[in-house]
Amino acid sequence: MKRLPEQLAEDIQAIWQAGVDAVRSDQLVYDAVEVVGETLYVGESEFHLPAIERIFVVGGGKAGAGMAIGLQKALGEKLLDEKKVCGLLSVPGDCVQELSHIKLKAGRPAGQNSPTLEGVEITRQILQMAEAMTADDLCICLISGGGSALLPAPIDGVSLGEKQEITKFLSGAGANIEQLNTVRKQLSRFKGHGLARHCQAGNLVSLIISDVLGDPLDVIASGPTVPNSTTADDALAVLEELGADREPKFAAIMKGLTAKAKRYSQDVAHTSCSVANYVIGNNAVAVDAAGIEAEKRGYSHVMHCATSMEGQAEEIGRHLLKMAYKMQNEAGPDCLITGGEPVVKLAAESERGLGGRNQQLVLAATVDALAQKGLDGIAILSGGTDGEDGPTDAAGAWMDGPALRTMQTSSLDPAAYLTRNDAYHFFQPLARLIQTGPTHTNVCDIRVVVVDRIQPQPK
Repeated sequence: MKRLPEQLAEDIQAIWQAGVDAVRSDQLVYDAVEVVGETLYVGESEFHLPAIERIFVVGGGKAGAGMAIGLQKALGEKLLDEKKVCGLLSVPGDCVQELSHIKLKAGRPAGQNSPTLEGVEITRQILQMAEAMTADDLCICLISGGGSALLPAPIDGVSLGEKQEITKFLSGAGANIEQLNTVRKQLSRFKGHGLARHCQAGNLVSLIISDVLGDPLDVIASGPTVPNSTTADDALAVLEELGADREPKFAAIMKGLTAKAKRYSQDVAHTSCSVANYVIGNNAVAVDAAGIEAEKRGYSHVMHCATSMEGQAEEIGRHLLKMAYKMQNEAGPDCLITGGEPVVKLAAESERGLGGRNQQLVLAATVDALAQKGLDGIAILSGGTDGEDGPTDAAGAWMDGPALRTMQTSSLDPAAYLTRNDAYHFFQPLARLIQTGPTHTNVCDIRVVVVDRIQPQPK
């Protein structure tokens, strides 16, 4: 099928958007919660409503607002009032809105993925609420990606400033989400099973939208309701591997973790309540939905969803370009959809521009395309399902032949922008940024490649 550049542009954005739409947080929660007579179903758990005095809702994350909306809709006004439903969630500043029973508070500003004093206060209130619950209460925890930064509760001896500094250092050193959370859990009273240990309700049920490949429950939002599988010794190993132990400003953190490691080797999974955890949305759901949209649009597609941490964004971008050339010149698929979450090693702060891993990925493909066969008949897109890519208002970026030609007639040097992590300012004048605003969901990234297959020349 012959596809003009305009068609490729339309298709690639629609395919990506279909993946995002499939993991809308309000719908995922609405589908996971049901009231039938005197029975409340939450995930695979069943509760006899007459035995429940109150229902509390706590948690946080980038999808928190949508999850809360979906839960209120599923419970219905009658049950919301009868069970005195109330709650508190920590969400990004641009996700705050008024709801009838559940409060949404800004745990951090939009685009700033680090803990704040506001987040500390919200988390303190949630822990206080959890401790005031009784055995006749049900606690529903709504957890999604971004919860680690939105729900900070520093342990004694460690300040919020020190937590912010260590998070910034680890991110700049190329730490992946598992390494970050290994450290953050050991520095928190809320993460790493902390909420479950504080909760005094008879039952605690977590509905989780996963932003971690493979869906390890103890890693998503640092596992506030899941026994911690890592130890203080593991956190120390991460800090040593990435060089934090050589920084004098982290001496208090190293000392605190060393003391913690000596006290006990592993988190004790002790709670006074029954705990259940259910993943209701993840990267695979989004990738599958994107594939369905590609098929509707006449593509023969192939899909791959990473199940473990990926490598550098630049390498993945170059690989996608290689696959684009292969699809364009060989029989078989003409659309590739992948899901995952790569990492970016940042340039020195004095040289660093503005961007994110998805923009960096597409920019790396652009640099290679310029040195090889170009992008005629090819479009490549990478975007974060949460609508945020690094500290920017873009979810990611996309690139195609027309934009490459525009770039070649301008003063834009893609290699220079790539080196200084300034992809945002490269794609902005080309109108190739993906700007959705908050999507109220978060299941890692979706990458899409579509091609117009090269027609064989007549003999």
